[in-house]
Amino acid sequence: MNTVLALGMPGMGEWLIIALVFLLPVFALIDILRHQFKGANDKLIWVVVVLFLPMFGSILYFIIGRSQRLTN
Repeated sequence: MNTVLALGMPGMGEWLIIALVFLLPVFALIDILRHQFKGANDKLIWVVVVLFLPMFGSILYFIIGRSQRLTN
């Protein structure tokens, strides 16, 4: 028997999911704060969405929000 499972500790798959849950919102917030957006309040709105709905907000930002950024 695997000692990690016997101790009730998460395995490699669980660690990847845990890392994704914590890192995805961090990457989204960094991306939001580094870029300018078309609308005056778009940056603030995306920060609030990601902070209050971390996983769902991050996924929404990467799907929808990145297209609202200004290109350099």
